[in-house]
Amino acid sequence: MEIKSAKFDGLFTAEKGKRSILLTKSLTPGLRHFDEDLYENGTYRELSPRRSKLAAAVVKGLSQWLFRKDSVILYLGASHGYTVSFLSDICPEGIIFAIDSAPRVVRDLIFVCEQRRNIAPILADANKPETYQERIAQPDILYQDVAQKNQVEIFLKNMQLVRPGGFGMLALKARSVDITKKPELIFREARAELEKHTIVADYRILHPFEKDHAFFLCKKK
Repeated sequence: MEIKSAKFDGLFTAEKGKRSILLTKSLTPGLRHFDEDLYENGTYRELSPRRSKLAAAVVKGLSQWLFRKDSVILYLGASHGYTVSFLSDICPEGIIFAIDSAPRVVRDLIFVCEQRRNIAPILADANKPETYQERIAQPDILYQDVAQKNQVEIFLKNMQLVRPGGFGMLALKARSVDITKKPELIFREARAELEKHTIVADYRILHPFEKDHAFFLCKKK
């Protein structure tokens, strides 16, 4: 298998059978966190677009890549840490403040963090950024994957913590906003609200990898 650098820093590609796959260079070579496939004696980990909305957005043609090796990231909805662990690979000299409100999943997340020096798990409610604002460094990037009704409101609250000129990425789940509305309408309404407060630099529908999901890339005004 020939592994090549992708167009985005920190990502690699390879051909696996008849399909291309995304890879990161592991910060913990040989160690599996989520039964992901490893390559080159554990040096590279496969990042699946069916398990990560960030990977799905890349496969769907995301036009900009915000992450540098030293990025400071505020990650809302960290869950068990799948995508967080890959961002840890992508930003080995940075730090990820990984927030979730569910004690059970934060416990699992801590197991991942024990193996990685650049993730700080925080048990907190993303609706209340004032409760963790003093516990984090000012982020370069906000990444949000929170399945709540007021996803856009939560995103905009937390964008206030991002440094001037920084960016935000929002994975929006339509069915969590309103199950009675068509996802396309929810996405249009969300974009209109985001454009009142940020610059929407990119927008991708994540089908077929994620049903009824859209991905927004926004720049802080």
